[in-house]
Amino acid sequence: MPIILATLYQSRTALLRTWTSSPFASRLAWTTSTRNKMSTFQHPDYHIPITLPAGLSQSQLLAFPPFNSWLTTLQTSLATQRTTPTHPFHADPYTLHAITVQAFDRFGPARLGFVKLTSAVTNAAGEALPGAVILRGPSVAMLVMLLPDDDGEEERYVLLTVQPRVAAGSLEFVELPAGMVDDGGSFAGQAAREMEEELGLVIGEGELVALSELVGEVGGAVGDGDGEGGVVGGGGLSGLPRAVYPSAGGCDEYIPIYMHERRVPRAQLGEWTGKLTGLREEGEKITLKLVRMRDLWKEGARDAKCLAAVALWEGLRREGKV
Repeated sequence: MPIILATLYQSRTALLRTWTSSPFASRLAWTTSTRNKMSTFQHPDYHIPITLPAGLSQSQLLAFPPFNSWLTTLQTSLATQRTTPTHPFHADPYTLHAITVQAFDRFGPARLGFVKLTSAVTNAAGEALPGAVILRGPSVAMLVMLLPDDDGEEERYVLLTVQPRVAAGSLEFVELPAGMVDDGGSFAGQAAREMEEELGLVIGEGELVALSELVGEVGGAVGDGDGEGGVVGGGGLSGLPRAVYPSAGGCDEYIPIYMHERRVPRAQLGEWTGKLTGLREEGEKITLKLVRMRDLWKEGARDAKCLAAVALWEGLRREGKV
């Protein structure tokens, strides 16, 4: 019996050594350590538990505009299902029970940039809705069309940017000029700034046409907006900005699309292609590309903003709005 016990002890010791040196044990230790550092608080308005990772405070999250906008919009949608008898979920409505912030990134030492979270949204039957979300806030995109001043047929050219997009795995991604909206900034103001930074064009806010907003003015369009960044009402869309959502399955980002059109000397058109622009101090390495408007749907086929701009412009043009 002592020999058997000694053998078992030696086997157990060897097994523990193998386990503690394995990557699985390291992952388990990291997970346990991370969980121990997480904290939970009750949202002051909605009274739901929110769990935070180490390094992110309650005040920082509650001061993050994309989080507040997303949560308010979601709560509005959840309330609508209860108050609207024709809502498909009215008989068994869903409820937001908890939020867990899993990770975050900062722009610089203080400004919160991206937040990854999961939300527990279920109904009384225990059915859950997919709740993984990446919060980054709104952006703007600009459709800039140049018309040669000697062309009576109004042949249009569009300025695109070619730049590294690591998230897409590309160093030469072709897209419409675009940029994130700073906290408290206006959509039109940000669009004007982005055009100056990326295209070298100084354009006043009053010279921009909000294609996304014009859609709401077309007869038969869903909803009616309330101005810049307005919301769409009815059809279960209450509270949503009038803008393009490129990845609504997992990201809160929405993009109002603006248009600017101007005549330029034909000789100047050739100066645009290949021009280097962007804020180098912020890591922007942008090259400009000039394409014919009729080819835009092909040249920018990988860019959701570009295809949305084409569809909006062509639809509004048919309606006589642009």
